[in-house]
Amino acid sequence: MFIAVALLGTTRGNETEKTALAKGEAKAARLSQGSLVVYSATDAVEDGDVPYYAHSSYAIYTTNGKLFKNVENHSSNSDEIPEVVILPVGSYVIEARSERDGYVRVRIGIKAGRQTILDLNSRD
Repeated sequence: MFIAVALLGTTRGNETEKTALAKGEAKAARLSQGSLVVYSATDAVEDGDVPYYAHSSYAIYTTNGKLFKNVENHSSNSDEIPEVVILPVGSYVIEARSERDGYVRVRIGIKAGRQTILDLNSRD
């Protein structure tokens, strides 16, 4: 019985160390990341008699033109909220569809701990 308690105590200690290490790594990763929200053109989708306007998908490229990520930009056809994408700090080029200009390419910067909002549909 005492051996089992000693072994369990040691195992729990190791798990605590691993958890603390993982939390520390997660904090460091969060400090070197930011987020992006893109208000792209919307597509009308009817669910029964209710119209929904889900944001269209877009692509994220590195500044040297390499595809970094494709973003669906909604979780379902009835989801009208654009997706929040976590990205490493740096510069990117977004290729997305806007309501008034069609497909556009926009260079953006992601800063640590900040959310970058790209509204392609604003009238400014």
